[in-house]
Amino acid sequence: MTVLPDDGLSLAAEFSDATREQWQRLVAGVLRKSGKDVEGAAAEDALATTLEDGLRVRPLYTAHDAAPEPGFPGFAPFVRSARAEGNTLGGWDVRQRHTTVDGGAVLADLENGVTSLWLVAGEAGLPVSSLGQALDGVYLDLAPVVLDAGRDVEEAARELLRLYEERGVAPEAARGNLGADPLGFEARTGRTYDFPVVAGLARRCAEEYPGLRALTVDALPYHEAGGSAAQELGCSLATGVAYLRALTEAGLSVEQACGQLEFRYAATADQFLTIAKLRAARRLWARVAEVCGGPGAQVQHVVTSPVMMTRRDPWVNMLRTTVATLAAGVAGADAVTVLPFDHALGLPDAFARRIARNTSTILIEESHLSRVIDPAGGSWYVERLTDELAHAGWEFFRDIEREGGQAAALRSGTVRERLAETWAARSAKLAKRREPVTGVSEFPHLGEKPVVREPAPEPPTGGLPRVRRDDAYEALRARSDAHLAATGSRPRIYLATLGPAAAHTARATFAANLFQAGGIEPVSEGTFEESGASEACLCSSDELYAEQAEARAQELTAAGATQVSLAGRPGQYAGVGSYVFAGCDAIAVLSATLDRMGVS
Repeated sequence: MTVLPDDGLSLAAEFSDATREQWQRLVAGVLRKSGKDVEGAAAEDALATTLEDGLRVRPLYTAHDAAPEPGFPGFAPFVRSARAEGNTLGGWDVRQRHTTVDGGAVLADLENGVTSLWLVAGEAGLPVSSLGQALDGVYLDLAPVVLDAGRDVEEAARELLRLYEERGVAPEAARGNLGADPLGFEARTGRTYDFPVVAGLARRCAEEYPGLRALTVDALPYHEAGGSAAQELGCSLATGVAYLRALTEAGLSVEQACGQLEFRYAATADQFLTIAKLRAARRLWARVAEVCGGPGAQVQHVVTSPVMMTRRDPWVNMLRTTVATLAAGVAGADAVTVLPFDHALGLPDAFARRIARNTSTILIEESHLSRVIDPAGGSWYVERLTDELAHAGWEFFRDIEREGGQAAALRSGTVRERLAETWAARSAKLAKRREPVTGVSEFPHLGEKPVVREPAPEPPTGGLPRVRRDDAYEALRARSDAHLAATGSRPRIYLATLGPAAAHTARATFAANLFQAGGIEPVSEGTFEESGASEACLCSSDELYAEQAEARAQELTAAGATQVSLAGRPGQYAGVGSYVFAGCDAIAVLSATLDRMGVS
């Protein structure tokens, strides 16, 4: 029974509470109009979305879907935040990445909102000997430094500690991370380096530099190899456990060992999945720490996903990184790195770095995202997704442990195989445009002026692959670019529209969008002979296809078209050689079309 308020300010109080069954009946009515005759829970299930890792997102969440109690911010299991105050005291740490010796860029970042530095050194970045030059003018007692030096970690750490001493930075004022990550390096390169060196650095940090950590548990190699959210979580847990074992065997206490780890995760434009992943990561690590008898608050460094960054129409990357950063902030990340929108093209310019750092600044200062400790807390959807993802990540972690741990699973090929399976399934969705990529597979712009940047240092290779969502389409566009350079024009296809605009506009727009994704220029003006195309595609309604498709296909073939396609579901039309439709394998269709056109 609905209770009316005493103050007379009723808001729908005169209506009885709606039930889930009523909502399901309304859903069933709508689905029936689209040809799906389902009732009750089946109607609701018809609207569910299947994610990776066997997760399913339902269209409606209520109090009946509530997940286990997540606890309070700053207390185990730390789902709601690793700190009781969350990010309300100044926002998250804005951490920017640098791979070259450019002191001007470093100082510009620090003067305009960046609060810590991530320096890639060694074979994949700036020379270790130039750390001092890169940090020239930087107040090292104010700006934490995080290193990423691969197998050169000992040399880089020694150089950074020397700079601290040389510049009079007190040991208790030194903050950041030396970046040792032997298993992450092995995942990247297939090579190893000795852990005793890492243990020595950890012992020195624990004893002399209370604000400095020695190890990074980097999950980006698994994300960049095409892994799912649960696989990223499982690999990070297995790596963290391996480091705890090695550090305690080297003589550190469990508390000291836990205090030497910082975890690095990817944030994608799938904001809710990212929020759930980071919350689940804290919960899972709290469970590991509880079993080991150490402190369970996980320190998180979150990086906007390199996998989602595109090389074509890179300006859209600003939108992707903004959503990813919002998700990281909502999830309570300790530090966030926003990759510049031109990251996939080479070294970022000053404008790209400015946009990257301002992304965090706007979310913190203008959107006030950090004023709430746990903005996602209490959302039945997010809480349930966090719980389900935590269980999926835990299962993958157990699979790795059954293999003998992260090192064994890497060396046996198990991790590579599992990640490859996930990426293959996702690649199929990308090829069919079930996972659209704006500016690449959807709404491509063939006439855009390429964005050119200076080459960045080559990242290490030899281990797990690095993938991007635009890889398959980029290969097609590269073929088109080469054809343009060689002949002065792109491969073309003539869109032969039938009937009035109302009949053909939708499919003509679809076909133009599809062919441009492969670098094929659609032409709809004039006749086929005037178009300069070698193939044609019929575009109209099913009714007009039945009346005119075969005759028009014969006309086009007689005019010289080597292939006539049709925008619509496959049918039996004489003279039509192929069909393009929503859900078709766009990569296969476009690749075959370029092959027929002689575009190598």
